[in-house]
Amino acid sequence: MTSAPINPVNPILRGFNPDPSIVRVGEDYYIATSTFEWYPGVQIHHSRDLTNWTLVARPLARASQLDMRGNPDSCGVWAPDLSYKDGRFHLIFTDVKRYGRTTVDGAKGASLRDFHNYWVSSERIDGEWSDPVHLNSSGFDPALFHDDDGRSWLLNMLWDHRPDRRRFAGIIAQEIDLRSGRLLGQRRTIFEGTALGFTEGPHLYKRDGWYHLLVAEGGTERGHAVVMARSRSLFGPYEPHPDGPVLTARHSSDAPLQRTGHGDLVETPEGETWMAYLCGRPLPGSDRCVLGRETAIRRMQWGADGWLRCAEEPPVTDDATPPVVARDLFDGPTLPDAFQWLRTPYPEQIFSLTARPGHLRLFGRETIGSHFTQALVARRQTGFRYDVQTLVDFAPEHFQQAAGLVCYYNSSKYLFLHLTAADDGTRQIQVLSVLPIGEGQSLLTPAIPVPEGPIAMRVQVDHEALRFAFRGEGEADWTWLPERFDASLLSDEATLPGLPNFTGSFVGMACQDMAGTGRAADFRHFDYVETGDVVA
Repeated sequence: MTSAPINPVNPILRGFNPDPSIVRVGEDYYIATSTFEWYPGVQIHHSRDLTNWTLVARPLARASQLDMRGNPDSCGVWAPDLSYKDGRFHLIFTDVKRYGRTTVDGAKGASLRDFHNYWVSSERIDGEWSDPVHLNSSGFDPALFHDDDGRSWLLNMLWDHRPDRRRFAGIIAQEIDLRSGRLLGQRRTIFEGTALGFTEGPHLYKRDGWYHLLVAEGGTERGHAVVMARSRSLFGPYEPHPDGPVLTARHSSDAPLQRTGHGDLVETPEGETWMAYLCGRPLPGSDRCVLGRETAIRRMQWGADGWLRCAEEPPVTDDATPPVVARDLFDGPTLPDAFQWLRTPYPEQIFSLTARPGHLRLFGRETIGSHFTQALVARRQTGFRYDVQTLVDFAPEHFQQAAGLVCYYNSSKYLFLHLTAADDGTRQIQVLSVLPIGEGQSLLTPAIPVPEGPIAMRVQVDHEALRFAFRGEGEADWTWLPERFDASLLSDEATLPGLPNFTGSFVGMACQDMAGTGRAADFRHFDYVETGDVVA
């Protein structure tokens, strides 16, 4: 068959889309990426040319498959692995229930974490995926390797929680029966990693009689790297690549793509090898990655010595090429594809698209910083400059009810422009900022009275600068709040000590009712436009 020209511009998946797993089935390429605490679980994009990608599935969409209520920030679905065998797609993933800061003795103490690894499958990528089969809970980043003798193997990193031990204890392998999901025999450690440490994200390939093991090492920050080793036996011993890391930006502080690592390989019909990998694009001023970890791709080549190396690098886009222009009217029965929510497998408890036709109704639930059930629906920030406008109809009765526009990273860092009520019952608008400054900072801007009726809300972001505005029904001009906020704090790098930060910035709509009465807010539209013409 004849393939389309491969001319990608990186990143190929912009905004929060980390830990790519790539597979080709015939002429079709698919990439699965992590979603952490965002529901439904796992994003799968499709392409015919490794260049243009479209979201086609979020397979973990039922309570029987995934329930993340109570999962801490940046836990949930980690590092899915997508493969194809015997007419079925196979998806392996981790549901992280506890991140586990060390309990005593600082970094040397016991680090207790809960990782549950599951397998689901489907005949169609966009079909109904099976209920999960629990595989093990020994570590994270599981993957399948289908050997040419017909046997399949489960790989994952091994977590050692014991005091004074190396947490990342190597890569283990165990045979799996793909008819039942039952693991066969005993697990075996096949690779303990290199001096970079933090050995995770395993993928295994077979070529010319060699088993090639690809892992992520160096941690997922600026020291991240893709490392390869090979062996004549699946169980090792594995010889590390003689050149060191196959892909890394750890020594290239001026590279446009930083944090490069956690890769996976795919071969084209013509025999070319490409690597999909994660990366981050720091803001030029603060050096923080508000877009989170994105997915890029690079051509690779096999040398005469049988080792894989990087070939030429595709160009890197700036944040406005191509810009996203999305004007979503909530006039259908389902949520537009760009949007997700947090943790709960019961979306009917937090929103409805039919209760008031032409609106997204959010039912006020727990605080938007809850780890259980909060009514927050949002989309990824995919560019450094954007303008969002929405229209909210909300009649709060008291200060415990609030609804509005939110720029959100996680429960410890967000900016919430919201309608609420003063003690005398009159409506007012203000911003609640919850930010990772010092031991944590929360502030309210001065309240501004607003008239009855729907209120338009707006946020403009230009790299580190963020401003909010509002206007009442029938008003022509926007009222810009005088406060300017630091958007770079909604990033992986800005954090409270000891907390995981593996996602990215979202912008969306939220409604909370701490009185427990479920006061609803109706949103008419949500316009997300990436542009260079902003006032922030």
